[in-house]
Amino acid sequence: MNFQHTEDRRMLADSLNRFIAEQYRFDARDRIARSEEGYSRDMWLRFCELGIIGAFFDEAAGGFGGDGFDVSVVFEALGRGLVVEPFLDALIVGRALAYAGNDMQRGIVAKMIEGATIAAFAHDEPGSHYERARVSTRATRLGDGWVLNGAKGVVQQGEHADVLLVSARTSGGDHDEAGISLFVVPRDAAGVDVRGYRKIDGGRVAEVSFDNVRLEADALVGTEGDGYAVLTHALGYGLVALVSEAVGAMDVAKEHTLEYLRTRKQFGVPIGAFQALQHRMADVLLEIEQARSAAINAAAAVGESGIARERALSAAKYSIGRIGARVAEESIQMHGGIGMTWELPLAHYAKRLVMIDHQLGDEDHHLARYIELGRASLA
Repeated sequence: MNFQHTEDRRMLADSLNRFIAEQYRFDARDRIARSEEGYSRDMWLRFCELGIIGAFFDEAAGGFGGDGFDVSVVFEALGRGLVVEPFLDALIVGRALAYAGNDMQRGIVAKMIEGATIAAFAHDEPGSHYERARVSTRATRLGDGWVLNGAKGVVQQGEHADVLLVSARTSGGDHDEAGISLFVVPRDAAGVDVRGYRKIDGGRVAEVSFDNVRLEADALVGTEGDGYAVLTHALGYGLVALVSEAVGAMDVAKEHTLEYLRTRKQFGVPIGAFQALQHRMADVLLEIEQARSAAINAAAAVGESGIARERALSAAKYSIGRIGARVAEESIQMHGGIGMTWELPLAHYAKRLVMIDHQLGDEDHHLARYIELGRASLA
């Protein structure tokens, strides 16, 4: 495996890291995260001008990247800056539409790349417990179109999205992989109700309900009942994004903790001179490198298909969940009480690392999935 990024990726990462360091400092990020909108439309457009979303897609979809490592370098930089703008949903929705969408839906991807359209991924439901196939929302035929009924939870930036990518069951039972379909739904369509609230780690999400929402025939993404395969494709890239974001956040938490150990003095010497803290920090550094390796493995595998791909993705998400929690805990403990204060950026990195574990399946879910996939490969 070639561990060296291409020149284009290095330039993109350098530009994005520089922009975040200069224009998205922690005080600015904190104001944005706590605002009524939960993100900055102006900052969103400025990020898009750098070509961030275009890196998620290949040339056929209007982008200039599309590889797992293109996604990885962008989200690692976003993780370093704790960026709250809705890039994860742009990635997941865009990959789904580019993979299986019609011409109209591919046009949405082009608008997303420009920053003109914000999309939200509406898949999780109350009580779904991270199970991808557990979909109770229903879409029934009405003439050439559809009628949508159901509810979705924790929809990132659901209040401000222009369109929603919604999973709904068109046949089968609530746990069947077959029978799931995907639909593009305008957020302002009649019957769509959105209730937003603030996230603990910054930004906003929403509970979205659908009450007899009428959809045209071209709202269907791909083929009726085959949405699970599209979800699997798109969510794989979402997992790469999250594990890469976590690595970026861990790097910053590590840097802040090392700086504190060098400068905080006790008994007349820096506390980093104490052997017990040196051992704890060494363990943290090793764990972060393990997380980085898992993220690299996931980025390399996401372009493939089959069980090996899914195992690599679940292994990375499990590793990130376990290691992210440890890095958050150790960093705060080595800072002492100040590590938990709102004014210190470290506390916000710790919260984000903990919350990443709960997006797209926590460590327990992905450990069980990894084991199940291993058994399937032996069958």
